[in-house]
Amino acid sequence: MTGTWSRLLRSTPFRLALTFGFLFMLAFVLSGAIVYQMMSADLAERLDETIKETYSVVAATYSGNDLEDLVATIESHAKLSPKKEQLFSLTDPAGNHLAGNFTAAGLPDGFSAFDAVLPGVPPDTEYRAFSGSIGGNNLTVAFSLSETEELETVAMMSFGWATLIITGLAVTGGALLASRVQRRLDGIAATMVDVSHGRLDTRIPLTGNGDDIDVVSGQVNAALDRLSALVDGMKQVSANIAHDLKTPLNRLQMILEGAADKATRDQDVSDDLADARAEGHQINETFDALLRIAQIEAGARRARFTDLDLGEVLETIAEIYTDVAEDDGKSLASTQLRETADPIHGDRELLTQMFANLVENALRHCPPGTAIRLSVARQGEHVLATVADNGPGIAADEREKVFQRLYRLDHSRSTPGNGLGLSLVRAIADLHGASIALDDCQPGLAVVVSFPLVRSAAS
Repeated sequence: MTGTWSRLLRSTPFRLALTFGFLFMLAFVLSGAIVYQMMSADLAERLDETIKETYSVVAATYSGNDLEDLVATIESHAKLSPKKEQLFSLTDPAGNHLAGNFTAAGLPDGFSAFDAVLPGVPPDTEYRAFSGSIGGNNLTVAFSLSETEELETVAMMSFGWATLIITGLAVTGGALLASRVQRRLDGIAATMVDVSHGRLDTRIPLTGNGDDIDVVSGQVNAALDRLSALVDGMKQVSANIAHDLKTPLNRLQMILEGAADKATRDQDVSDDLADARAEGHQINETFDALLRIAQIEAGARRARFTDLDLGEVLETIAEIYTDVAEDDGKSLASTQLRETADPIHGDRELLTQMFANLVENALRHCPPGTAIRLSVARQGEHVLATVADNGPGIAADEREKVFQRLYRLDHSRSTPGNGLGLSLVRAIADLHGASIALDDCQPGLAVVVSFPLVRSAAS
């Protein structure tokens, strides 16, 4: 139990709840003190008004030098207060008692307060009195403060109990809320511990109420999904690198060993050196492509962005690859490249490389007779660039995988290529804030890249 409380006291939610409870209680105490003072002042003012009104009523019975009506009135009022909550006194100029249920001595004119010691009255009972002169005689009307003090005591006790109840509710509610929040924070901490131990499939449980902790937890889960995908991709990349480089490195080693043997026999090794150079060039191209993708993903080229017309970029691609496609038994056509003049913000060189990769990918994987089409269109606040063909297409379950580094549809890896072309396309698209989608042309494949307009990007 001690450990639970110690842990609860270290909990940030519990401390926040206690702080809020303390501030609320402090505000309640301050406001209660102000209300109490206002109520006390109001009661005192009302009591003075009542005393003054009673004094006026009694004094109004005096006329001329006739004291009989005044004495009778005082005596009747005194009899109505057997417990002496109200006191009345009439004395002559010499201080002799004429009427009333007590004798006022030494009280000044106007309002005053005194402690009375009277028969049947608790000791130290306080009274509020008003004194004045009537026909040379002194009239005093006094009311006990016991009722006012009782009301103030009831208010103070009620305020004290309310303070205790609020304090208890603040502590109890803070503990309950803190324990609930702490359980959720413990779930986040446990998930992070599992992730740190390599269990990347662990996710933070969500309550589904959409509060800020749920939002943060959802964002952390999304980051973990991304991290898990990246780690899986790294594993796949590592395996693919090992697979892709093992064969050319083995070939390179065999070529160099063969060349060394020929050299010892004074035979011509120029062909072997040419083959070795080709293998080394292929290996360098793979690493250069990986390095280029890493640089693009790091945003190193963003400083070179300018406003440009995407139609001009695709026109350049069409001019370069139209003859290449014809030589390969395919056709390349472009439509609607200049119908939109809406600019995008990007790097012309990278965009040219991206669409060149897409066209080369279509030329490499489509059979003779395939028609490839380039187009640009405006759609809302985006510009869509499309590279479509009527070739064999890509299976739906493979369309996202082809963007992984070194992933190839030819799992035997018997065809040329290193599986980095579409990875580079995805990296360039991400750098430009563009989305890329692979759609089925029935038959064939359409690669649609959606770029935000310059004003959309700025907003």
